[in-house]
Amino acid sequence: MRLRLVPSETRWAFMQLTRPATLVSGALFVVSILLVSFVGLNFGIDFRGGTTIRAMSQSPIEISQFRDKIAPLNLGDVVISEIFDISFGPDENVASIRFSAQENDESVAAETVVRIQRALREIDPGMQFPLIESVGPKVSGELIQKAILAVVSAIAAVLFYIWLRFEWQFSLGAVAALLHDVVLTLGIFSALQIKFDLAIIAALLTIVGYSLNDTVVVFDRVRENLRKFKKQKLPAVLDLSINETLARTVMTSVTTLLALVALFIFGGDVIRSFVFAMIWGVIVGTYSSVFIATNILMRLGVKRDWSKTQKSAGTNFSQDS
Repeated sequence: MRLRLVPSETRWAFMQLTRPATLVSGALFVVSILLVSFVGLNFGIDFRGGTTIRAMSQSPIEISQFRDKIAPLNLGDVVISEIFDISFGPDENVASIRFSAQENDESVAAETVVRIQRALREIDPGMQFPLIESVGPKVSGELIQKAILAVVSAIAAVLFYIWLRFEWQFSLGAVAALLHDVVLTLGIFSALQIKFDLAIIAALLTIVGYSLNDTVVVFDRVRENLRKFKKQKLPAVLDLSINETLARTVMTSVTTLLALVALFIFGGDVIRSFVFAMIWGVIVGTYSSVFIATNILMRLGVKRDWSKTQKSAGTNFSQDS
């Protein structure tokens, strides 16, 4: 007996849910943009410039003690947090000390790092510092520009690819779904103030690829059914296509999520933000492939008969025609 997460044959009317789905997605889209604009993202050391020091001690971490030792150094805004991870041994107590470079400085001076280490070793003489990361503000500014360019270029490439493989209506539907996924991911990171660094940019690009894969599978079946059922209304064809690919879509998403959840729990704090972005991206990517991309397709209309050479032949421009 094979495992089935959904029945092999379903007849669910997804297109009847496009209006509430549009309202929900539109509201989340606007809220995400407002969050990013007014709250902002919690940029990591890659995008802000500065230094992160990881301190490892055999004695329990007391954040107040760390703060008392570092405060006299006058480093400005310093973020101190204890790191909990099952990968650490029972005698390993780890803290992260993050601070930005001083104004007009390209990077944190090596003497500053030494002063911090010396101050913290007053708490525990055997304290170790296994990780020190430094990024200058000019480099971080360039990284932000390149990150934005990478995401925009990926979406533009998708637009061109889908346009060549299908029709322009399919292309706009796919890009609308991708923008939806990327903006909602930025919104959740802004709302939760999760550290946003270069690893998250990699996650965004991966989400674009995953969401596109789901969307192309649905669109491919839509094109086949448009040829097969030329008299059927467009919403009915879209419903049929989604139902026919639903089992594959759900199985792919669930198996991917199983691996990601395992990584989130056992992978350690280094990749946790990346994995969280991937988990969120898989969920919204699956949703957008079903409700956003196909909804745009239904609103724009599609060519119904590819056997005719005229550009306007066999074209359906509304759900009622």
